[in-house]
Amino acid sequence: MTKPVALIVDDEKQMTSIVSFALEVQGFDFHTAHNVADAWRILNTYSIDIVVLDVMMPSGSGIDLTHRIRTLSSSIPIILLTALGAEKDRIAGLEAGADDYVTKPFSPRELALRAQAIVRRSNSRSDHDFVEYGSLLIDRTRLAASWKGRHLDLSDTEVRLLLALSGGYIVSQREILNRAWATTEIVGGREMVKTTIYRLRRQLANLEVEGLEIESHRGLGYSLNVEE
Repeated sequence: MTKPVALIVDDEKQMTSIVSFALEVQGFDFHTAHNVADAWRILNTYSIDIVVLDVMMPSGSGIDLTHRIRTLSSSIPIILLTALGAEKDRIAGLEAGADDYVTKPFSPRELALRAQAIVRRSNSRSDHDFVEYGSLLIDRTRLAASWKGRHLDLSDTEVRLLLALSGGYIVSQREILNRAWATTEIVGGREMVKTTIYRLRRQLANLEVEGLEIESHRGLGYSLNVEE
């Protein structure tokens, strides 16, 4: 079986060593880069299954690199490494298209298990795996969504959020984290869910989507309401 390949990007060599060892234990091959230029070269040279990316690097912004990766591929999962309390960086990274984030200091094993779960989920989609909820149609394979036959220009994370909410009932924040980000870590996760829902609501409004609404239920979670 071919091993999944990770790209680890951090200007600190000790950090790339720690992360690469943890990923190797979980069955990954890997490439490492210590600056944005080398990371971009690797991305354009090798087939990469997941990127683990530090936000703050002297050589360039990890958030800017996230934007560039999304121009290259909408499907490569990205996990951001952020400083504890750097909320603005986490929000900016998620808005740029990152799939998950881990705050420093972190457990290398937990990071590796998150990466493993994200890659496994990405690789296990069937060729004809659709979810239909009223006039909302979601293609799990391509992480694409349409409303009443019209394609919705959404990020992969936003589509996964729609998938997490498409059961027609209230979904707790912990369950949303499990379904959309393959984690149940609630520390920092509430803000991640809240930010992504805000971004998705705004994008649906920009696309002039009517009849598809994400409703907040205080203390319980969120639901997706569909009006025909």
